[in-house]
Amino acid sequence: MTMTRIQLAKKGIITEEMKQVAMEEDISPDALAELIVSGKAVITRNKERNIKPLGIGKGLRTKINANIGTSKDKTDIKEELEKLQISVKYGADAVMDLSTGGPLKEMRKSIIEHSPVSLGTVPIYEVAVRAIEKYGSIVKMTVDDIFEVIEQHAMDGVDFITVHCGVTMKIVEMLKKGHRVLPIVSRGGSILADWICRNERENPLYEYFDRLIDIAKKYDLTLSLGDGMRPGCLADATDKYQILELITIGKLKDIAVSEGVQCIIEGPGHLPLNHVETNIKLQKHICKESPFYVLGPLVTDCAMGYDHIAAAIGGAIAGYYGADFLCYVTPSEHIRLPDKEDVKEGVIASKIAAHAADLAKGNPKAWERDKKMADCRRNFDWQGQISLCFNPDKVKAMREERPPVKDEQVCSMCGEFCAIKISRQAVE
Repeated sequence: MTMTRIQLAKKGIITEEMKQVAMEEDISPDALAELIVSGKAVITRNKERNIKPLGIGKGLRTKINANIGTSKDKTDIKEELEKLQISVKYGADAVMDLSTGGPLKEMRKSIIEHSPVSLGTVPIYEVAVRAIEKYGSIVKMTVDDIFEVIEQHAMDGVDFITVHCGVTMKIVEMLKKGHRVLPIVSRGGSILADWICRNERENPLYEYFDRLIDIAKKYDLTLSLGDGMRPGCLADATDKYQILELITIGKLKDIAVSEGVQCIIEGPGHLPLNHVETNIKLQKHICKESPFYVLGPLVTDCAMGYDHIAAAIGGAIAGYYGADFLCYVTPSEHIRLPDKEDVKEGVIASKIAAHAADLAKGNPKAWERDKKMADCRRNFDWQGQISLCFNPDKVKAMREERPPVKDEQVCSMCGEFCAIKISRQAVE
């Protein structure tokens, strides 16, 4: 069996992909290799894929992910491929296929074929769909069913997979005896919790974690240890179920890294603003600074239709305190399957959050972009401003829709009262 990235880095072997990521991130290849060995950074690329490698983790630029995929209510592969193109166009660093309806394997292979960026999946979704088709019930899925699908995803070329290994019998029993406003909002987490309860058996992803390790090593597949117990509302934020799961997956991450398998830790979820810093610091401490992948977090439960904004607020703060990977949230979160416009708005909002976090963390490339924008505004360079923004098409259209009447240098908001123009004439 060929060596994994961690195993190669341990031997002091600097690969071409490590050099490529290091150059992209403005750090030395040796420094990146040390981060990979310690589990503080990962490169998400399946050995079967030939795409630009993606680095995620400590000291690297904050990355964003966009979710696409079908449901039983809406199965259109062409539309999902269009969502993929939109996601990449507006800056998604990775995409996850969360399909639960239609020809799942065909959908996955089509996205892999067309995606120039890192691709993730949640294999338990397909296991559940197959179980219903084969047995008539999700809870009748077998241990082998689970690992066969995981291996198939890895074989197809998926770069990282979400696996809810921390939803254990212990946590599920605690939840049954305790109280949570929204017991489980993770689809994968709820599927496994139901299976545990009905079969009175331990979560196979936890009990047979060694099988998962073997598959991951074979394909240099990155494991994204899922937060099946993430809070789905502010009232449940940072509770004992969430923290116990975090401790559990932190231990599993140590095992995986020691075996040469890369891991990302997934996090909440819904958090009030005053919990965001605490959650990031808890994860970084418990999981020894592993890359942290957060869904938002959403800082209010009441932003339906605008959840991308609530998530961008939380994401910017989370990124500043150390979150490494932001999962976008679209305006249609909690309402429906996103359409193409939802995907675009979600990606842009998340990209702004990641950039704001990088500025706060002092990332040189982020600061270079903002300094260029300031210079363009000073010099009334509208083409430059448009090229540096997050949605050039929108900005160009808005300016053309209401152009200045007399002076092309200014905008129609201030016109002859343009503060930049007046002040430059006064002081220069």
